[in-house]
Amino acid sequence: MELNISNKAQRISPSPTLAIDSKFKQMKAQGVPVIGFGAGEPDFNTPDNINKAGIEAIETGFTRYTPASGTLDLKQAVCDKFKRDFGLDYNTSNIVISNGGKHVLTNVFMCICNPMDEVIIPTPYWVSYPEMVAVADAVPVYINTTEENNFKFTAKQFEEAITDKTRALVLNSPSNPTGMVYSREELLAIAEIAVKNNIYVVFDEIYEKLVYNGEHINIATLGDDIKKLTIVVNGMAKAYAMTGWRIGYCAADEKVAKAMSNLQSHTTSNPNSIAQYASVEALNGDQSTIDVMKNEYVKRRDYMVERINSIDGISCLNPDGAFYIFMNVKKLLGKEHYGKVINTASELCEDILEKALVALVPSEGFGIEGYARLSYATSMENIQNGLDRIEKYIKGEC
Repeated sequence: MELNISNKAQRISPSPTLAIDSKFKQMKAQGVPVIGFGAGEPDFNTPDNINKAGIEAIETGFTRYTPASGTLDLKQAVCDKFKRDFGLDYNTSNIVISNGGKHVLTNVFMCICNPMDEVIIPTPYWVSYPEMVAVADAVPVYINTTEENNFKFTAKQFEEAITDKTRALVLNSPSNPTGMVYSREELLAIAEIAVKNNIYVVFDEIYEKLVYNGEHINIATLGDDIKKLTIVVNGMAKAYAMTGWRIGYCAADEKVAKAMSNLQSHTTSNPNSIAQYASVEALNGDQSTIDVMKNEYVKRRDYMVERINSIDGISCLNPDGAFYIFMNVKKLLGKEHYGKVINTASELCEDILEKALVALVPSEGFGIEGYARLSYATSMENIQNGLDRIEKYIKGEC
């Protein structure tokens, strides 16, 4: 008996970052001494004050359904955060709480896109953006960026990509996978074009607390017109080491937020009540743990950048934020390594995993060839040992 799977589901590819992380964890569980640079999550524990709030939620019986789009307390905490950090005024009716940032983004595209609408996505992109757009029956349209331009697209490229079908632009700053951050001037030019053409800006700032060079600018602060078109996407995962708690949130025009709330009421009922309770404490409570994480990330980043650029055959830019290095491996491709020719970043990462026992994420999943992403959300010991192994692999000493 043959089972039928929808055409839409068959077109969806698995997340390459989660697949690499899963393979790494499986090898680790089998006792293989593998070092993983694939994870997109902090290696710090959730801060104690947040954990205690979660326990309090359980002990006081805060374990029932909440409003579909989140509790009023958490929505207010999000509004207060936007006001405190950016001077942005939002009402609770503008806020939607969801089951993680991915859920927010899926809701967004489902609610703003009609079939065959176009969503502009700069490359390299976070792996899930195109799949989410496709699930909404829309079409991803790519703007290619270059390492020479710090992997950032220009306002001119944006304008040239616009058609009468363009519904939205996805803008991720700080970026996953490159760690690059858009400046105020760059965002002003992008905002002007978005407003002129009445195009939504889906502004993913999930790494906004992890900026090391310059400052993070929220594009919604650049004027009332762009604020109305901006859908700000954020969450608790990266800043507060709460990846498993699965709380994301967005701020949007009330019409958009209402549509997202209606959709969510039929798909998930509501976000996890305990995680919402703890997230109020995360946003309103002690913020010092963020600086502790940031300081450690800076040390790791600086070491990785210097070390990678000292190894023949690989190189990288110095990222402004997030916790990733986007390593150029083009000089290693098209050459023979350990008896076989390696032509793609995927083949290279697979060979490095097999021979050097180091897990990297190849760049094809990010829409570009010739690179590998390394996360420095891991210990300095792992970073040093992992880069030692990569250097030995390149030298043919594995």
